[in-house]
Amino acid sequence: MPSLITWDDHEVQNDYAGQWSQTFDDPAQFLLRRAAAYQAFYEHMPLRPGRSQPTGPNMHLFDRFRFGRLAEFAMVDGRQYRSREACYRPPDKGGGHLETDQSCPERRDLARSMIGSQQEAWLLDGLSLSSARWNVIAQDVLMAQLRQKTVDGDFGYWTDNWDGYPANRTRLLQHISRSRVRNPVILGGDIHSFWANDLKLDFNHSKSETVATELVCTSIASRGPPYELFSKCLPDNPHVRFFESRYRGYACADITRAEMTTRFRVLSDATNPDATISTLKTFVVEDGIPGAIPS
Repeated sequence: MPSLITWDDHEVQNDYAGQWSQTFDDPAQFLLRRAAAYQAFYEHMPLRPGRSQPTGPNMHLFDRFRFGRLAEFAMVDGRQYRSREACYRPPDKGGGHLETDQSCPERRDLARSMIGSQQEAWLLDGLSLSSARWNVIAQDVLMAQLRQKTVDGDFGYWTDNWDGYPANRTRLLQHISRSRVRNPVILGGDIHSFWANDLKLDFNHSKSETVATELVCTSIASRGPPYELFSKCLPDNPHVRFFESRYRGYACADITRAEMTTRFRVLSDATNPDATISTLKTFVVEDGIPGAIPS
């Protein structure tokens, strides 16, 4: 079947960032591992021959695909070019971890990037020039802010998703708003759970403008994060319209000129070959109106 592909971390190592290993390997040695991983990825995944062929530890993955006037898909590489994890502190802070604004001012550094300056410019330029009715950005991790209470009662932010790179997220969402990008929808994964989120210019104010819609798919087989833990966070994150981590499955979307309808499909039992499939929840994004509406 025709496929559009991007990656997250486990093709190389959990929570790696550019040349930086979760386990504090020497960057030169880690790039050798990354080179081998990228070569294996190229050989086994449905990618454009030649264009995506790796050169050592480097591989061109981000790309843009147009489906007539209906939709344009930007496939984004969120791993290869990202800045090092915020507050990367050996021996215990190599991958994703919770940090507060007080414990980690580096997280808010304006120079930090999830996708690198070259890819960021490519993405923003493409969004500005697009004449498609639907503009879909497919990338690897949760983009919406997710405030989580720490044991001290402060708000913590996970450093391995877009909360670890909030300046880059702000630049993207501000550009979408200023450029009046038509029907921006962000697709994500990594967190092994379903999410439907309003992406806002200012996540700390519930009445802030919603500029895009985020839909996140669960895992096919891997276990999800603790449902009770994340459910407790939802009152502090009113832009989250839906969350569910107790089911395995996939998402299926139908796009027409009038709307994008996404069905969160779930298995009765991921360990059972005779499992049944059903629709857990359906969301509709209407043409010209950002935000997912439950259907």
